[in-house]
Amino acid sequence: MVPHSHDLANRVDSAVETSAAGIRALWISLAVLGTTAALQMVIVMLSGSVALLGDTIHNATDALTTLPIGIAFVLGRRPPTRRYTYGYGRAEDLAGVAVLATIAASAGFAAYEAVDRLLHPRVVTHLPAVAAAGLVGFAGNELVARHRIRIGRRIGSAALVADGLHARTDGFTSLAVLLGAAGVAVGWDTADPVIGLVITVAILAVLRDAAGEVYRRLMDAVDPDLIDAAEAALRATRGVSAVGRVRLRWIGHRLHAEADIVVPGELTVVDAHAIAMAAEHALTHAVPRLITATVHTDHPAAHEPAARDLAMYDLHDPYDTRDADHRCALFARHGVLAHSRTGDTSQ
Repeated sequence: MVPHSHDLANRVDSAVETSAAGIRALWISLAVLGTTAALQMVIVMLSGSVALLGDTIHNATDALTTLPIGIAFVLGRRPPTRRYTYGYGRAEDLAGVAVLATIAASAGFAAYEAVDRLLHPRVVTHLPAVAAAGLVGFAGNELVARHRIRIGRRIGSAALVADGLHARTDGFTSLAVLLGAAGVAVGWDTADPVIGLVITVAILAVLRDAAGEVYRRLMDAVDPDLIDAAEAALRATRGVSAVGRVRLRWIGHRLHAEADIVVPGELTVVDAHAIAMAAEHALTHAVPRLITATVHTDHPAAHEPAARDLAMYDLHDPYDTRDADHRCALFARHGVLAHSRTGDTSQ
């Protein structure tokens, strides 16, 4: 068993280190793709291959997509303000949208190059060098893709994962250059543009997957297994009689939670608050990358006799969000004071 701290400052330091890991991944990607594009440009100058030129520009563009992601990570490390009370973590989601736009532009560019090659055939020289440059492009992009996706999933950054998927599509585009050169070598002049169109379809498929991931993040979707883990941790907390609504939300690559729990009605405010703190402690250990949790304590009457008399409100529905002020007024008739802050419980 390893000793660990629950101090807020330690949590903030851990989050900063996570962002630093993401920024390092972006710098590594920029260096690898920049080197790949430079090597390919040398072959372009020797062979005059338009297809390879397009792939070189594509790789250079992909290297530049690290900029919005890097800016998002830097913004995410800024402290919250009175206007942005949750901080700037959402900048990563906006960067993910920018990456999606880049993938879409890449698909359009690949399609344009393929059609242009069909309409205006070109003679490609130095085919072995062109094929080698295609392999270099694929290897560089695949290396970057694996690194970005691994780091992005580890720190929970949808934008970095989407950027890794983008790099993987560029690798397939580079393979199109290789296969096209092989086709030209055996006398099939239209091999390169035909394979380019096939790779365009593959790029669109990856775009669909990346768009789904970024969309779910923008819509505050989380893995249902995380909700199950949170509810199990709350139920296992000593003093918790029942668990109500549990909500999780990604802000950047960090999770925030809100939960309702039922505690015995005879408890004092101090005792109820202690149970809420214990529940928060359990949540932060049960849910990966969860840094904050707001735990709201409920009186049992809110789930038992008052619920029967207040049939118009489905108090057992964890997603019933109707006007809480009306519920408070009705609870008062049963001698129950509704509350809005953690641990603020009264008989």
